[in-house]
Amino acid sequence: MVILRAALAAIALLLLLTAYPTAAPHFTDWSEPINVGPAVNSPFNENAPTVSKDGRSLYYASDRPGQLGGNDLYVSQWDDATGWWGPGVNLGSIVNTTATEFSPNLSRDGHWLFFHSNRPGSFAPGLDIWVSYREQVHDDFGWQSPVNLGAGVNAPGLDTSPSFFENDDVGIPQLFFGSNRGIAGVHDIYVSDLLADGTFGPAILVPELSSPQVEPGVSIRFDGLEAFLFSARPGGQGAFDLWTATRETVFHPWSEPTNLGPVVNTAFNENAPHIASDRQTLYFASNRTGGMGGADLYMSFRMKH
Repeated sequence: MVILRAALAAIALLLLLTAYPTAAPHFTDWSEPINVGPAVNSPFNENAPTVSKDGRSLYYASDRPGQLGGNDLYVSQWDDATGWWGPGVNLGSIVNTTATEFSPNLSRDGHWLFFHSNRPGSFAPGLDIWVSYREQVHDDFGWQSPVNLGAGVNAPGLDTSPSFFENDDVGIPQLFFGSNRGIAGVHDIYVSDLLADGTFGPAILVPELSSPQVEPGVSIRFDGLEAFLFSARPGGQGAFDLWTATRETVFHPWSEPTNLGPVVNTAFNENAPHIASDRQTLYFASNRTGGMGGADLYMSFRMKH
């Protein structure tokens, strides 16, 4: 009877695994990146892009003049008349403060905006992850007062670059992020589960995406099968490069990250990648030559095959 039960359990697990999405389809290589343009970029630093599910709102951080703090969060809306991104607009004093707000990340349903900040209420010293809610998902200026995600996610030190994975198939949403957990010189990738009571559970190291070098953050594809991170690990083209990893299902471990190569990466810094919901557009920031000044936002594309 025990053997029979074990066999039935193994069959059930196999059926469960095969019912979940896998890493297909296959894609072409990434294209030569293009600058997002002067409506979004400035002579200062634009960084950490994230795009809404419908592809019509581009959120990012900037230290351009006129912000409330060291960096503020901005949004650019898609302009149908020009067929490109419109001017970036500051999200205002409900979201931004005289401290630093950075690394925005939208939930796929559009109701939640995650970011990191050292605003009052953070676990000092350092950066914490915060979240704001909006009722209307197409109102880019309807965000409510942000709240700290609490001790499950945040710790003394640097907790940065959140990426919210809704994990619909399993029913347990997860937050991926970078953290040094208060340890100088170390910055790895962690994940925290959203619990039934609405709080986030203890952060757990994701060893496959982490290394002895610095990994400040990661972007998880909406189906949970592909990750894009920026890292200073060996084997890259410059200081920070963009890397990617995949997994067969959300129950499998991640593959060893591979460098996106010299078409995307340069001898300069490439950081803060974001994989769009179409799975074919990658946004990131770089201070490479030929930009508007400082760090600019770029886009690279791939096709299904």
